[in-house]
Formats: sequence, structure tokens, C-alpha cells
Amino acid sequence: MFNETGERSFPIWLLLNPKYPGVQHSIWTPILNEIQDKVYREIETRIDSSNIYIRNTINDIGKVPNTLNWWAVEVYKEIELFRESIFEYKPKILITFGAFPFEFVRRVFNIKPEKGPKSWSNSNLKSELEQAIENFDINQTNRIPFLRQISTSNAKEMSTYFYEIGTKLAEKIIENKDKLNIWIE
Repeated sequence: MFNETGERSFPIWLLLNPKYPGVQHSIWTPILNEIQDKVYREIETRIDSSNIYIRNTINDIGKVPNTLNWWAVEVYKEIELFRESIFEYKPKILITFGAFPFEFVRRVFNIKPEKGPKSWSNSNLKSELEQAIENFDINQTNRIPFLRQISTSNAKEMSTYFYEIGTKLAEKIIENKDKLNIWIE
């Protein structure tokens, strides 16, 4: 299993839980398709998605917390290393998938109170996502939490979720197109 791909200097980063590598395809790909569609229709270009920086939260899948308050020393070491990367490269959009990566990023940014990954239900993550989009600021790292899985068997509901999320994020990207070096040349 990979730990990272893409370019750290690229303004868009994805942070995955190593237990669920499939979210890159099952969640991110349909959202990216919606983003690319909206961007192309509005400004006739596309994001160079080959450079998006993608990494796992931690190297060792066995260290992913599995209870409400258990965070191993090794996880805190990963948090410190990731914090150093964030401060060095200053990504503009940091997308997480699910509870553990979102709480991991909260700890990277010293957001209190610290919560266990199980405290982040889908409805809580959706609220955080809405707030992140509403408060989007290109002058800082925007922490955008996506769900790790969509709890619906209805394909139309899933498509609606991907469309809504992709469109909202695309609008922020388009608003800041001149401040983002992310375009295919």
C-alpha cells in the first residue's frame, strides 16, 4: 500500500485512512468529476489532477485508533510530521475522508477539544463540511471533510451528494482561480 503520491507543492491535498484506500476511487473520483465538469463549463480549463498530493494519515494501518480515546504515541509522531509538511507547503485545500483523518487534521491544527474518531458521525461531518465551504479562505489551509462512505443504497442520492459537494467546492475553486496554480497547461 502506498503512503503518498503527487506533489507536496500542489495546493490540493487528500488525506486518507489507510484502512480504507478505496475511498479515493469510490468517493473522490465522482466528486472530482463534478468539480472538473463545473470548472470546465465555467472557465474552460481543468485541474491537473495528476499532481494532487494524496497520502495516508499514518504509515502503519495497525496504529489507526479503534476506540474513542486511544491515540498511540506513534500517531502523535505522525501528527507532528504532517504538521511540519502543512507549515512548509501550505496547501490551500486539504480534503479528509471520514472520521479518523478529520480528527487527525484537527489535531494537526491544534483544534480543541480533541475528540475520538467515533464522535464524528456522518451528520456531524456534513455540518463541518458545510461550515468549511461557507468559511473558505484562499489565504489559509481549508480543511474540507468528506464522508468516507455514503450510507444509502439509492444511486440517485449518492449522485446528488457527489454533485452538490463537487459543485460547491468547484465554485470556491473558480472564485479563486487566479490564486491557485492547479490548471492543466
